[in-house]
Amino acid sequence: MLRFWTLLALMCTTPFICGASYADSAAGSVDEVIQWNKTLLTIVRTAGAQPATVHPTRSFAIMHAAVYDAVNSIDATHKPYLVRVEHVSPHASQEAAAAAAAHETLITLYPAFQTTLDQQYDQSLAQIPDGADKTTGIDVGKAVAQAILTLRSDDGSAATPIPFVFGNAPGDYQSTPPNFPKPQFTHWSRVTPFALERANQFRLGPPPALTSAEYTASFNEVKSLGIANSTAATADQALIGRFWNGAIQNYWNEITQTAVQAHHLTMAQSARVFALLNLTLADEVIAFYDTKYTYNLWRPVTAIRAAATDGNPDTAADPTWIPQAGKTAADPSYPGAHATISAGAAFVLRSVFGNSIHLNVTSEVLPGVVRSFDSFADTENEASLSRIYAGQHFRSDENAGERLGSAVADFVVDNVLTRVHGRDGEAEEGRAD
Repeated sequence: MLRFWTLLALMCTTPFICGASYADSAAGSVDEVIQWNKTLLTIVRTAGAQPATVHPTRSFAIMHAAVYDAVNSIDATHKPYLVRVEHVSPHASQEAAAAAAAHETLITLYPAFQTTLDQQYDQSLAQIPDGADKTTGIDVGKAVAQAILTLRSDDGSAATPIPFVFGNAPGDYQSTPPNFPKPQFTHWSRVTPFALERANQFRLGPPPALTSAEYTASFNEVKSLGIANSTAATADQALIGRFWNGAIQNYWNEITQTAVQAHHLTMAQSARVFALLNLTLADEVIAFYDTKYTYNLWRPVTAIRAAATDGNPDTAADPTWIPQAGKTAADPSYPGAHATISAGAAFVLRSVFGNSIHLNVTSEVLPGVVRSFDSFADTENEASLSRIYAGQHFRSDENAGERLGSAVADFVVDNVLTRVHGRDGEAEEGRAD
């Protein structure tokens, strides 16, 4: 965590941003944290809004880190992420601080949306009584957002993606039919992590050998269940494959909205949960791209079409095989992104709420379809398995992703946004019981 504390020390050279005045937690509404999370989801779901070479998890992490540090400067029960504002009245408006931090962040990251964002900001502030507490909250939110944006301004995210050269040996990642996309986010492992010490901190070992029993089982499973119009997959498996075939981090942000509302968290608690979640997701993306472009494993569609070359007598080629999802994501297969992100998100949410919760989850790509779960673990498991049913990944990719996601989340939960007086009782703070 040297990088974290170095950044914090740099911020303390600014007279307004340093020190801390710790006070009792102030109860507040979670509405502003959730509302701005919803706003960012709307933006990243708007065609053309997200720069093609900048992963959207960066925006979620920056916004929620700013919201957390702004609110926590008032609540002062936990350690800051990067920025703490000194001598803030405990009566300052946490709602104003959250709205100002989110607004300042988003108009910088998405200037084309400024008019809409300004309107939402005005509506947020209109609900808060005028006075010194509101003004202080606004000042804190803006100062924190500007500081965090400055600290992330040279994090490598604006770099040009690294040209990728396809290999031609069995197992090498190839551009995938039917659309043959260019590999994406080849530079992302070089982005400065938000909490991890380095991108390869939890780099996985290599994928199973092409002649191994594990690879054979994974190959034959996805070949059978993940093909378009599979006769082996059940109707529910086919639905699962389609249901989760969207940006998985968006699903988990909406799941977190549900959990926060169900447990009636205070504003400070809500800000912390969303920050933990999105710092974790952003670092998981950096970490899984590090592993993906270390091993460059071919996708199932390539493996199945070229199985005659893999040296494995127990895998048979199908030169016309197409995945159930149609197109394949434009990066190497190992590890699975859905599994990594879902394992990490579920880990964070279990650390705050425990495992048992009733969830109704909606799909990004199947409007009106709802799937219900009774635990974060069950939700995570289905999201991971969905990529096999969609023909996108081998089971070995998903198992590896689950290990990576859990490792990253465990590190984040243990090392950032922790209680001022240690972690005793931390799990209880977010629970309704």
